[in-house]
Amino acid sequence: MYKFSVFIGLLFLTGCHPGNVPDVSGIRVDAAIARFDKDFFAADSTRLVPALDAVQVKYPWFFTDFVRNIVIGGNNDTLKNVPLILESYITHSRPLYDSVLLRFSNLDNVSGQLQNGFRYVKYYFPAYKLPRPVAYSGLIGDPSIALMPQAMAIGLQMYLGANFSAYNTPEAIDKFPQYISRRFAPEYISVNCLQNIALDIYPEKPPGQSLIEQIIEKGKQWWLAGKFLPGVADTLQTGYTAKQLEWCNKNEGLIWNFIIQNNDVFTTEPTTIQTFIGESPKTDGMPDQSPGNIGQWVGWQIVQKFAKDHDNLSVLQVLQTPARKLFEEAKYKPR
Repeated sequence: MYKFSVFIGLLFLTGCHPGNVPDVSGIRVDAAIARFDKDFFAADSTRLVPALDAVQVKYPWFFTDFVRNIVIGGNNDTLKNVPLILESYITHSRPLYDSVLLRFSNLDNVSGQLQNGFRYVKYYFPAYKLPRPVAYSGLIGDPSIALMPQAMAIGLQMYLGANFSAYNTPEAIDKFPQYISRRFAPEYISVNCLQNIALDIYPEKPPGQSLIEQIIEKGKQWWLAGKFLPGVADTLQTGYTAKQLEWCNKNEGLIWNFIIQNNDVFTTEPTTIQTFIGESPKTDGMPDQSPGNIGQWVGWQIVQKFAKDHDNLSVLQVLQTPARKLFEEAKYKPR
């Protein structure tokens, strides 16, 4: 099963929740990022098939999954045309790769951040098999992070900075409005990687749950990712701007009152749930300063309060606590 999604320096900002951070310095992990992108685009176009065969030999744990799930998008009907498809893919994505190479001549900083995060993953979940990080460069819209059976593919073309020209064409803006593309920045790489691992460990629940249950389940995902990212700015964890986050922190009580006074928190009505969960520039019915996906932020606050009040529980026990039980025992009443 493949799960796709979307720290360089300014990570330790106001709003972080380090809590009781364990010492993981003695845990050995390998987070070196393989530069598949460099080998892929170095393939000799005059003898492309044997050149790419050599790339496949070097990356047997990634090449086939890359072709199947990124280049051709899982469409097995096109497998017989792979050489032509790869040739076209390289031609169309090479201009982006040139920008990637300028921006990411090396990924040492990102590897260091991932190594730290991987240690926390292993601390809390020793049996979890960490994926091998590998960088690729593709097309705008290809996955920013693709978690595969053996690899975690990092699509560097989706992290070139909010002002990068290719993100601001009419076609790109139609697919990725600016409230989303402003997060296409290098400092989100490690955060997105660890969030994808958190989602792999604690995946989405089947549809049909109530509003409050979905809010809390999504809050658990951010809470778990936070365990792997201690000290990381809440702006990076949430994807909110600093002003949106400040507004949430100042108006936590008003946000909660708006939700409970205007909605049945046990409703399963999809439109109501979508108001509070999911990408949007703001939350309908709230001031313009509000972010979208505010429900996940509220769920995060509820889970944090529950975990603080039940500090005898392990991370796994908190995750395994049914959402409705967690909600009742958290006694969440912000002012």
